[in-house]
Amino acid sequence: MSEFKTIIEPFKIKMVEQINVTSKEERLDFLKQAHYNPFLLNSDKVMIDFLTDSGTSAMSANQWAGIMQGDESYAGASSWHHMRDTIYDLTGHEYILPTHQGRAAERILYGYLGGKGKTFISNTHFDTTRANIEFSGAEAIDIVIEEGKAPKTFHPFKGNIDTKKLEDLIIEKGAENIGGVILTVTNNSGGGQPVSMENAKDVAAICKKYNVRYFLDCCRVAENAYFIKHREKGYETSTYKEIAQELFALVDGSIMSAKKDALVNMGGFLSLRDEELASACKNLLIITEGFATYGGLSGRDMEALAIGLKEVFEPDYLHYRIRSTAFLGEKLKEMGVPLVWPIGGHAVYIDAKELYPHIPVHEYPGQALVCELYLKGGIRTVEIGSVMFGKYDEEGKLIPSPMELVRLAIPRRVYTQSHIEYVIEVFEKIMEDRKNAKGLKIIEEPKFLRHFTSKFVRVA
Repeated sequence: MSEFKTIIEPFKIKMVEQINVTSKEERLDFLKQAHYNPFLLNSDKVMIDFLTDSGTSAMSANQWAGIMQGDESYAGASSWHHMRDTIYDLTGHEYILPTHQGRAAERILYGYLGGKGKTFISNTHFDTTRANIEFSGAEAIDIVIEEGKAPKTFHPFKGNIDTKKLEDLIIEKGAENIGGVILTVTNNSGGGQPVSMENAKDVAAICKKYNVRYFLDCCRVAENAYFIKHREKGYETSTYKEIAQELFALVDGSIMSAKKDALVNMGGFLSLRDEELASACKNLLIITEGFATYGGLSGRDMEALAIGLKEVFEPDYLHYRIRSTAFLGEKLKEMGVPLVWPIGGHAVYIDAKELYPHIPVHEYPGQALVCELYLKGGIRTVEIGSVMFGKYDEEGKLIPSPMELVRLAIPRRVYTQSHIEYVIEVFEKIMEDRKNAKGLKIIEEPKFLRHFTSKFVRVA
């Protein structure tokens, strides 16, 4: 660890991409054209893109070199063997299925195990996970610990599953009706908060007791390993990779969107221990994604993924990643911005309900902040609240999300310290003008994953 306060990026810039600097007047016009939904903005109209950390990483020189060696054979490519061996070394799971991204693996596994009458339990299901489960006809239930629902409350592992509720739910629903227990590390929808090894072990014991399948949503497993090493007693001398391997040893399988902690722009996998389940999933993979040794990925994708899955556990990288994210959150907290505390691994989460108490939940305070950040500074973010997770009752009234958050997801190895300083300045303007922010109304929405394509108008 460095003895200096300044967090330097542990890499040098070899290639640059232009940012188009826009005016507030231009951005107002762009946002109106996008119906107040930043997902519908063209990327060249965005100055700082914190919409997601998924697939937005900058790859290393070694990854680009690996791309040139990608074996594009349809079956049995050497790049597949490199990827498979790297994943097996990390997970210890015998059966590995490549997919083009995490949601493809979710569709295959949860579609097969789901269906009407089935229940999946998680600390917090993310949007695509929940959508794939509910699309199958199953239900998705979140049981994060109570501290995980309180943005201001400090807890070192706010992503933990409530184990008492887990056991109660298994008994209530019947173990035979549980499609799976899913531990998401880190807990994205809950503020990017980590899960402790103790909690992961307790969940494993409960699943074993009732013979329920246990899966790890591991797209940010390296970041979670960082928190375990630095916050949980007994792991001070363990390497980040060893901690991750211990997590994988507890579960029956895992799903990874490699677009996060494998530092690639496309890719994912499903890993399993059970041969019968793996065989059924492989059949679905071949029907919908591609042959079992490429699963929708090119050889060059698999090479980059294998290399990135090793680079992500480098101590200098992980220290920079976690500390640089925390730096932004700490500065915002100092100026009074309400946020989820402590800061998670990949993002800073703003508590929009507290920031804009004058905007009722049915006018989506999170979406209001998303729009204000774009208008004032060209920063694109995402609402994680009642737009993303809200539902309607039988009378069409909104059932709001427990929290109204806005996520500033920071792409890996992309932005420098000066970009972050700029974001902090934009928040100064947000705070000065907070009372004038206006809510929004949905005028068009799809049945599933509505936050991606919904259209809004501002409330007068």
